[in-house]
Amino acid sequence: MKALLKNYHQSPRKVRLVADLIRGKSVPAARAALLYLPKKSSPTIGKLLDSAIANASSRGNSAENLFVKTITVNKGAVMRRARPFGRGRSGTLRKTMSIVFLELGVSARKVAKAAKNASPKKSNRKVQVSKKQTKELQATS
Repeated sequence: MKALLKNYHQSPRKVRLVADLIRGKSVPAARAALLYLPKKSSPTIGKLLDSAIANASSRGNSAENLFVKTITVNKGAVMRRARPFGRGRSGTLRKTMSIVFLELGVSARKVAKAAKNASPKKSNRKVQVSKKQTKELQATS
């Protein structure tokens, strides 16, 4: 239940702002947060999240039971561009790309809740019967 995005043309510092917002959230909450976030990288991370959800569903997990376990943003390749400066000199512009790694985990609470609903437990509660009730039962039988 992993997804990887390589060579995304935005600096890792800007992408980490979005990644920090969805780390640890459930999948529906992360989707909602990305939908209304006014950042350039939010639609791209949303597509990456959808890819990870598709990978999880191919293994038989539903999206409601998943959460964002890890999301890391690392520095990728660097494009170097020349920029003219004063007095005939030139400098280099570094256009950094990002590598985004997303991993989903299965929420233990929801899985345990589903298992609990599937098999009802026997009651360990003891029923106490008073002496008066036992005498009435013996008298009627």
